Amino acid sequence: KADFIRKEAEASGPIMPGHPVEFGGARELRVHSVAGGPARKAWALENDIIGRGIDDAYALGEVVQYGLFPPGAEVYAYIAYGETVTQGEGLESAGDGTLRVVTTGEIVAWAMEDLDLSAGGGEATRTRVEVA
Repeated sequence: KADFIRKEAEASGPIMPGHPVEFGGARELRVHSVAGGPARKAWALENDIIGRGIDDAYALGEVVQYGLFPPGAEVYAYIAYGETVTQGEGLESAGDGTLRVVTTGEIVAWAMEDLDLSAGGGEATRTRVEVA
């Protein structure tokens, strides 16, 4: 929910819509790779241009649609398995395409809902966040 700048770049590996992304790797774009590290406010988007949805991953070498989002924009992002997040809590990159509760890193987003992933499932979960 907000205006954003749509861009595209070639994937250096698997990327899901909702992953925070950065330049680097064998190609142009990869999943943000530094836990707690500085991050552009850039998230992979679904490739709706060719009919793909939010659950369709990009493969190595595919052109990734991604967006640069201003503060206050809402995006779907993945919360790391094992996290318990409270609405309004600051989130940082976990360095693997997910977000986690901020420890000592840079806040890249704010949680928009409560989420408890402390038990069961073993998978990251997509949820709405507000870009910091």
